[in-house]
Amino acid sequence: MTHDNSFNDAAQIWDKRFRRADFLFGTEPSAYLAAHRCLLEAGKTALAVADGEGRNSIWLAKQGLQVDAFDVSPVGVAKAAELARHHDVTVNLRVCDCDAWDWQHEAYDVVAAIFVQFAGPEMRRRMFANMIGTLKPGGYLIIQGYTPKQLEYKTGGPGLLDHLYTADMMRVAFSSLQIAELCEYEEELNEGIQHVGRSALLGMVARKPLM
Repeated sequence: MTHDNSFNDAAQIWDKRFRRADFLFGTEPSAYLAAHRCLLEAGKTALAVADGEGRNSIWLAKQGLQVDAFDVSPVGVAKAAELARHHDVTVNLRVCDCDAWDWQHEAYDVVAAIFVQFAGPEMRRRMFANMIGTLKPGGYLIIQGYTPKQLEYKTGGPGLLDHLYTADMMRVAFSSLQIAELCEYEEELNEGIQHVGRSALLGMVARKPLM
C-alpha cells in the first residue's frame, strides 16, 4: 500500500497491520488482475506497485514473469518474501514508498497497481505519471481500486473521498495510453479480513502506444 502526508508514519501503520500470523488481504491475487491472465507472457517484466504482503507480485511470478515489487512496510515485504519462498518463485522485493522507487524509463511490460489508494491527489499524480513512464511501448497497465460509492459500503479502502477513483479521473490521468477497458462495477470481495463484502470498484486496463 502507498501513502502520502495524510498517513503519517505510514511504514509504522502498515507494519502494525501486517504484523499478524495470517495475511491481511489473503494470499490469492486480485480477481481483477487474475482475470487478465491473457495479457501476460512468460519471460516478460512486471512491476507490482505497493504490493503489501505480496499476493499480486507472487501470482505474477507464478505466471512466469520477471517481477519487481515494493512496499513501504518492512513487515509486509518480509511476508511477501516468505510467500515467494512458499511458492518457490523469485520476486525482486524492496522496501520503499512510491516516491523513493527507482522508476526506470520504459522498463516493464506490465505494471499492476491494485488498491494503491493511500495516495492523496498530489502523490497520486506523481505515481500515475511514473507508472506511465516506466511502461514499455506496447506494455499494459492494470489498475483496480475503489470508487466514491465505497464510502457507503465501508468494506475496505481509505475512507477518504479524494483518495478514491472515478472513470473520468482515469480517462484524464491516462489520456496518453490506449484504454482497453475501464469500468465501474460492484462485487462481493473476500480478500483476507480487510476486503470483505459488497464493494464499489473500478478496473482499468490500458496499453502504452507502440509509438
